[in-house]
Amino acid sequence: MKNEEAKQLINQGTEYINRLHQIVEGTIKEEGLIINNLLHPPQETLTPGQKISDKVARFGGSWKFIIMFGVVLFLWILFNVLALTKYRFDPFPFILMNLVLSCLAAMQAPIIMMSQNRQEEKDRIRSENDYLINLKAEMQIRSLQQKMDLLQEEQLKTLFDSQAKQFALLEEIRAKLDRGN
Repeated sequence: MKNEEAKQLINQGTEYINRLHQIVEGTIKEEGLIINNLLHPPQETLTPGQKISDKVARFGGSWKFIIMFGVVLFLWILFNVLALTKYRFDPFPFILMNLVLSCLAAMQAPIIMMSQNRQEEKDRIRSENDYLINLKAEMQIRSLQQKMDLLQEEQLKTLFDSQAKQFALLEEIRAKLDRGN
């Protein structure tokens, strides 16, 4: 009788371990694609135009550019105000300077927008990676929840089994007491 109980307990333990292994294997399979995407992101290939737009945007949005541009404008105005009349190439209303500034703005704006569009694409990819990481964490939490549920189920089963054995022992004791009286 005790050998059968021992075998039954060993079988239950083996079943329990097998169920835990199945949960772990399922989780590993589900996470495989996510981990692969995170470890091997697609390589970004930049065209020469994209490289130029990034460099122009980087330089056009720097203090170095603002300071240099301010100095050039100041020198332009200073020269055209103080120079002799025959050396002035852009007199007071500074029409040529306005034309140069308009052309610069007209060229620089679309280039900066191209760079910003590429940055938006990078941000979109980064947010997709964040989503995959969150999905992986959720899958791990689900796996842990399944393991906890399995542990609770096993504990309840063990508790009910021990309770049943205790009731059987109490019945035996009661039967012996009844026979003894």
